This record gives sequence, structure tokens and C-alpha cells, in this order.
Amino acid sequence: MAVTTVTTESLGDARAAPSDLPTSAPGRRVQPRPQSGLLTAGEHDDLLNPELYADYVRRSDLAQDVRALPVLDTARLITVEVKDARGRPAPFVPVELRCADGNSLTFTTQADGTVVFFPGMDRLSDTVRVRAAGGDWRVLDVPRTDGTGRVGFTLAGQARPVTRLDLALVVDVTGSMSDELNFLQAELDSIVASLNRRHPDLDIRVGLTFYRDKGDEFVTRTFPFTGDIARARGDIGQQVASGGGDYEEAMQDALVRAAKLDWRPDAIKTLLLVADAPPHAEDVPRAWLAAENLRANRVQVVPVGASGVGDLAEYVMRAMAAATQSRYAFLTDDSGIGNPHAPSAIDCYLVTRLDKLLTRIIDSQVSGRRIEPGKADVIRAVGQYDAGKCVLPKDFGTQVD
Repeated sequence: MAVTTVTTESLGDARAAPSDLPTSAPGRRVQPRPQSGLLTAGEHDDLLNPELYADYVRRSDLAQDVRALPVLDTARLITVEVKDARGRPAPFVPVELRCADGNSLTFTTQADGTVVFFPGMDRLSDTVRVRAAGGDWRVLDVPRTDGTGRVGFTLAGQARPVTRLDLALVVDVTGSMSDELNFLQAELDSIVASLNRRHPDLDIRVGLTFYRDKGDEFVTRTFPFTGDIARARGDIGQQVASGGGDYEEAMQDALVRAAKLDWRPDAIKTLLLVADAPPHAEDVPRAWLAAENLRANRVQVVPVGASGVGDLAEYVMRAMAAATQSRYAFLTDDSGIGNPHAPSAIDCYLVTRLDKLLTRIIDSQVSGRRIEPGKADVIRAVGQYDAGKCVLPKDFGTQVD
């Protein structure tokens, strides 16, 4: 059933009433001490909403200003689905796609047993051959217009269980990110604790990459994967948000460093990219190349648009999420904490606590099934939302700008 638009008051606003907040001066609120469960956010899956994403790209004039920007066509997809003999999704299975000219691409399946190819971005021929785990080839016609080519494979035996998670945090630590950095340490504890409760046998490692910009005290600072979550939390606590100066930051260098982390081949791989600014225009190609390398290594990028994230940053981060079969998250002002957050160019989403939202996304990537928030977790709804999909008006696509 679709979730229709409701008011904040009908579900309970996470922002305390002004009279309930301590003040240090008339009309000025004192920010609460960092603790989990205060920041609020929404999320969006562009692979589930191809019409909306196509409209978003069409309405944006960014591609004209920055020619290196990736242009994804999420309405034209080839989805390969692999299951085991019991009909369960089979993760970690190599899927090879070969074009008519002999060029080929090989990716391994996510926890849901799928690999998604993009005919435009992957430069596919009109007809391709696909196989899983080195088995027999299947011939598939590539959709020329909007549509999805889909092919399924069933393997003998049982699917390999998911027992490991490598979680990398890539965080902008320039001056504008001080609020997010302060709360991130507490959120990490909550996320890992929730995942441990849901998956008690899951071996979780956390790696960190912090970044600023050229000319700052440092450009990137990386900590390798560790299973010592307290140590990772301490490393976050040692960081100070400073520097930056201009709007754009060295996101591309941080993604390159993160791509070179010691990712385990048999782990679910998730990268949380917490940022409020894009790379410099001339650095966008390198940032996108890093995202393509992460995709090839089966790393799912979960961007978290923070603070005053602008149009270019949202565009780049949403493209990274879609390309890696992931989702785009963004902070909202419902918590009343920190600097105002720029409104996202997304018209349909649910607002929940950030820690629970990120836990659901990562848990979905571990379990291979989409996990929705419970009714009690929803602070408010925007648009008509139905299990990740936006219910569009009948005249959508015929409206004139």
C-alpha cells in the first residue's frame, strides 16, 4: 500500500518544541551533546524510480556546465539474477557479459543475487551474451528504449552464506561538516550494534578515509579496516572539521584511497560517503573513475548528503549510488540540529532517524532484501511512497516545465 503525504504533526516531529530546548541567549538554542538517534534523514533509490531519475537528469542543466558528469539511463537496464538450487539468491557469483565485438565485462553478484548492467554507460552492443559462474551462454537483446532486459540463472548446490561485512566511511572533514562529524561517532556505535543484533555471526570491519582539499593541513587521511569498532570510533573522535575555504573538496582523492583499501573478496562491501560538496569540476572525471573501480569491486556506495549539499554534489552522489546498485541518503532539518540542510531534488521519501536509516540500507545489502521502516519509525512522509517507489501522477511525463 502506498504511503501518502502526511503532516509532521500526525506522526510526531523529532524536533523538540522551542520551549523544551535549553537556551544560552534569548531565541538561541544550545545544540545537544552528540548522541545516536538525533539526526534525521531521507533516502531514495533511483533504480526503483527510473522515470523520476530521467526527469531529474533532463531538468538539470549541470551536464551542460560540467561535461564530465556521468549520465546514467536507469530506465534501460540489463539485470542478471542468480539463484541456487533452492531458489535463494546467490551472492559472490561472477557474471560475464560479452558484446558482439568480443569485449566483455565481469561483475560478481550482490547479496540479492543480482548484477545490473547499464547499456549506455557500459557501451553494450544491441545483442549480448551472458553467463554465470562460467556456465552456458545466454543470448539477450539489449533494450533500445526504456525497458529492462532480464535473465536468470540457477546454479547447482547452495548459495554461499554472507558472513562478512566491510564498511568504509569516507567523510568530508572541512569546516562546514563539524556537526555531522560530531554525531558520526555515536551513529557508528548504534549502526554496528544494530547489525550485530540482527546478524550475530556477521564479521564486521570498519575502515576510514577523511578528506579536505588541496592546500589544507591534509588532503586525505586513511585508517585501514579493523574489527575493533572502539578503535574506529576513537579514530573518528580524533578528527577535527577545519579548512576547505572554497565550496568544492577533494572527494576524488578520498574515493581513490578508499578503493585501495583491503576489501575482502567474500564480504559485503559498503562505502558510506558523507559529504556536502562535490569535487572541483576538473576533478569530476577522476571521482567517477574511482566510482567505476568501486563498482567493479562490488562496493556499494551509499552517499549521505549533509549540511548545505548543492546541486552538483547531489548529482554526482546519486549517480554513484545508482551505478553501484545502492541508494542516496540525505539529512533533513527535522532534528533541528546544526546548520540548515539544503532541500533535496527528491519529491518522494520517508524521514526517519539517520542511524536507523543507514542500518536498514546496510542490512538490506547484507540480507539481499529491501527493508522498510516500521510505521513508528517514520517521522513524516513526502509524496506518495510505496516500498521504495514513488507513486506518480497519471499525467507525469506530459507536464511542461
